[in-house]
Amino acid sequence: MLNDWSTYRSNLMSTLKEIGQISPDLIAAHDHIASAAPREPKLDAKTRELIALAVAVTTRCDGCIAVHSEAARKAGASKEEIVDALGVAIALNTGAALVYTARAFDAFTKGAS
Repeated sequence: MLNDWSTYRSNLMSTLKEIGQISPDLIAAHDHIASAAPREPKLDAKTRELIALAVAVTTRCDGCIAVHSEAARKAGASKEEIVDALGVAIALNTGAALVYTARAFDAFTKGAS
């Protein structure tokens, strides 16, 4: 096991609770944005959590991974669906690396004096 995600998630929530006691508006603002949903949602909860988990991977957010992996499980996602969603995250990250490779190459070749 790479991490004890249950313990990590619990510790994270405890820390966020403490931050919320110091700055309730900060947590309230996050919660307001995070809970925003269209009046007539087009995506079911499982699909939203699969997307959230893939985004969590691309943004390298361990806390997001801890929270959304649990939410995806509760929404009925299978291991196969998780792997499929994470495959999209991998493809997107390699695509971004390729685009930035072109930028770096361009900077090198066009930035020469």
